[in-house]
Amino acid sequence: MSTRPTMADVAVAAGVSTMSVSYTYNQPARVSEATRQRVLAAASTLGYAGPHRAAKALRSGKTNNLGVVLTETLTYSFENPQARAFLSGIAEACLDTDTGLVLLPNSRIDADLARVRDAHVDGYIVWTTVVDDPMLDTAVATGKPVCIQGGPAHPGTQIIGIDDTAAAHAIGTIGLAAAERPAIISFPRNRDRITGIVFGPEPRDATFPVTAARLAGYRRAVVEMGFGWDRVPVAFVATNTRAAGTAAARTLLSEHRVDAILCSSDDLALGVLDVGAPGISVTGWDDSDAAEPAGLTTVAQSLYDQGRDAARWVLGTLPSIPPAQWSLRIRSSTR
Repeated sequence: MSTRPTMADVAVAAGVSTMSVSYTYNQPARVSEATRQRVLAAASTLGYAGPHRAAKALRSGKTNNLGVVLTETLTYSFENPQARAFLSGIAEACLDTDTGLVLLPNSRIDADLARVRDAHVDGYIVWTTVVDDPMLDTAVATGKPVCIQGGPAHPGTQIIGIDDTAAAHAIGTIGLAAAERPAIISFPRNRDRITGIVFGPEPRDATFPVTAARLAGYRRAVVEMGFGWDRVPVAFVATNTRAAGTAAARTLLSEHRVDAILCSSDDLALGVLDVGAPGISVTGWDDSDAAEPAGLTTVAQSLYDQGRDAARWVLGTLPSIPPAQWSLRIRSSTR
C-alpha cells in the first residue's frame, strides 16, 4: 500500500537536510538556488506536493483563510453588483497575502452559528447584518478579528463604511428639490424582511444599521424641504433587486401618485426607471456601472476599496481602517 511521501523522504532523495526542504517551501530565501532546485526535482520525482497545509496550520495557529459572513444568500454575493465589488476588494487583499477566501452563510440563525464558530479561518468580514445578530458574539468569542461593513457597532469589532446618514441627507436634498409628493424605497427593516408601505417609519426601529441610517438622513431632508415625514410613504422591499424596485415603484405611482422616489440602492432605482414614468425624480446609491448610462443621480462609494481595506485590517497588513469616502453624482434622473 502506497503512502504519501514525507519531507524526510524528499531530504534523503535530494541529499539535503529536512530543514533545507522545509526552508525551500516555507522560507525559500534561506536556501541557495541550487539547493532549491535539487529539492524540487526530488519532490517531483517522489510526487511530494509540499507541506500538509492543515498540519502546518495546527503548528502555527494560522489557517491562511479569511471568512466572509453573508446575511444575504450566497447566490446574492454573485448576483448583486455591490456585493461583487466588495468581494473583489477582499479577494485582492487575499491575493497579496496568499490567503484563501471562505464564504459563510448567515441566513439561518440556528444552523449557521456553529458554521461560523467552527470555520477554519483567521478572521471574519461581515457583509450586512442586524444589531441583535447572535452571530456577532459568536465570531468575537473566537478571539479572531472581526470587521463589519456598514455596522452595527459591536464590542470587539471594527466597522468599515461611509456616513450613511450624511450621504442620505445630501442625496435626499437633491432628489426632493422639485418634488411635491415624495416617497422612498428602502432596504428591509429587519431579518423578517416584511414588504409593504409604511408612512413615516421611525428610523431607529430598523435593526439593519444601514437601513436605519439612510432613513434618518432621508427624514432630515424631507423635513428640511418642508414635507411632513408622517405623510411620506416608505416602501420596504425584501431583497435588493431591480425587480423589487419596479414592483415597489408601480405601487407608489398608482396608489400614491408620487413624483420623487429616493432609493436605497442603484438596483432599486433602476427598477423605478424601468417603469418608464415621465417626470419622476429618482435617486440611487453606490454609483454602479449601470448608473451613469441610465443617467441616475446617486451616491458614489467604493465598495471595492472597503472590501480591500477590511480584509487588510483583518489579515494584519493594515494597522487601522481609513475613513471610507463618498460623493454625489448628479445626473438627469433628478430635476
